[in-house]
Amino acid sequence: MESAVGSRQSAGGLRPSERERYARHLILPEVGEQGQLRLKQGSVLIVGAGGLGSPAALYLAAAGVGRIGLVDFDRVDVTNLQRQILYGTKDVGERKLDAASARLRDLNRDIEIVTHDGALTSENALDLIEQYELVLDGTDNFPTRYLVNDACVLTKRPNVYGSIFRFDGQLSVFATPDGPCYRCLYPDPPPPHLVPSCAEGGVLGVLPGIIGTLQATEAIKLLARVGEPFAGRLLLFDALQMSFRTLKLRKDPECKVCGAHPTVTHLIDYDQFCMPNEIVPAALARQIGSVMLLDVREPAEWSIGHLPDALHIPLGQLPQRLAEVPRDTDVVVYCRTGGRSARAVDLLRREGYARVKNLVGGIERWARDIDPRVKVG
Repeated sequence: MESAVGSRQSAGGLRPSERERYARHLILPEVGEQGQLRLKQGSVLIVGAGGLGSPAALYLAAAGVGRIGLVDFDRVDVTNLQRQILYGTKDVGERKLDAASARLRDLNRDIEIVTHDGALTSENALDLIEQYELVLDGTDNFPTRYLVNDACVLTKRPNVYGSIFRFDGQLSVFATPDGPCYRCLYPDPPPPHLVPSCAEGGVLGVLPGIIGTLQATEAIKLLARVGEPFAGRLLLFDALQMSFRTLKLRKDPECKVCGAHPTVTHLIDYDQFCMPNEIVPAALARQIGSVMLLDVREPAEWSIGHLPDALHIPLGQLPQRLAEVPRDTDVVVYCRTGGRSARAVDLLRREGYARVKNLVGGIERWARDIDPRVKVG
């Protein structure tokens, strides 16, 4: 799962070439040689090499952070290029980790880039995070966001958090010794269908550049030990109004993870925690043949491609065709990206169907993660 590119110089003073490269840092009294040495000896794990991870990785590499870890499992898609500035047209179809490490290596050959190919999971998170001084959260889904938070609390690593959607962004630093964690702000995840993904709701291309750069700023401050970390505060950015608001956050003494009497003392099943009525493609792949598949897309979408042996009932027809859906078996509902199928699951549960789940990411994610032969249209 792990590979390294580049090599760091051993601890010690700055070499002449480094003094030249980082001259604009060295003349800052707040940074100086001591701060630059801390950056050189520092390490950051970036979870997600996408919209947020792209600018953050570039600026951390440029700043001379000695070891940068990247966690990702995706490939570069043409739709990424609107905002994920680590990649170019030539990288489309390539693994993000390969393209990212090559770009960062070209930017700064004196640092070490460590790639962790695969998803961050409850099985590997603690071991990975313990290898770094802090974590920069560039994730785009709630299960991984809660996983990063809990793992940072348990390993006592700061969590530089950022999130984006449409024209809005958020930033904070969680899991510092005396500060709140992500669960202090959001104890429970929202219903998945109420929080559409960027693929469904869109995102202004420059927005992750703004928030990701702010995350890099906080990471550099923490490593160099300059300024005041953005712990205990939440930054809200509105690109349409070009406004920044700061809210104060307090550590919740009843927090299940970082409170006085935590009940979450080990990593849990975060898909189940965040999506009790959802199933991810990898889990469905293990159950194919023992569950019924229900496709609620329109006939034109169905004709382009669908999962084998699925029952097709367009969402608009579902209330009149409930009798076709069995109540005594497990049913997985899917659409293109998961929004319509979530509404279908809500409808079915209101009608007393207790064994239905929504396929997270829909047939698009199934084609991406499991079977690229499936045509989506």
